[in-house]
Amino acid sequence: MAEPYLTLEEPIEHEIEIKGSRFICVLEPVPSEAAAREVVAGRKELHADATHNCSAYVIGGDRRVQRSDDDGEPGGTAGAPMLETLLRRGMGDVVAVVTRYFGGVKLGAGGLVRAYGGAVAKTLDLAATVTMVPARAVTVTVDHVLAGRLENSLRASPYEVGRVVYGARVEVEALVREPELDGFSAWVATLTAGRASVEPGAAVHLRETR
Repeated sequence: MAEPYLTLEEPIEHEIEIKGSRFICVLEPVPSEAAAREVVAGRKELHADATHNCSAYVIGGDRRVQRSDDDGEPGGTAGAPMLETLLRRGMGDVVAVVTRYFGGVKLGAGGLVRAYGGAVAKTLDLAATVTMVPARAVTVTVDHVLAGRLENSLRASPYEVGRVVYGARVEVEALVREPELDGFSAWVATLTAGRASVEPGAAVHLRETR
């Protein structure tokens, strides 16, 4: 079953220092794995002179895509604790890159785990987040004579409008939060005098309403 998750309102960067080493963490919201990889590549280019540019990201409402990279640090001491921190905080559709400039003092495996995980955790503490809740892409099918009224009413409503397809009949996609599905069907029935079909489709996530 789909569950809510947190994502970032906007990118954020924060730096900590441990025994002379600088750890610069950037967190960015990303809609796809390709976008996450672009962020990682961009940070590596920006900090090409750094000792390491370690990364982790979680993508998708189900958070099924999870990747991490130690970028030369001992295995499991950088990317993995970064990823674990994102998951423990309930984050999704987010990428973290921690850039390290070595300060001359080795931290040991345990110290590296704490440093990389802590850099992400402290940056998350400062970040503005938004809750994403389970929703459905619902297709409403009506005759052409009702399509304009339906689309205009949807755009003026709390529901979000997706694609609109004109054919023999008109299909209007609405994005509806799961707790609102029953109410949405009743609303459409009233608006169209029962002359529309409502078909829930793919699962998506939308911003939580206040």
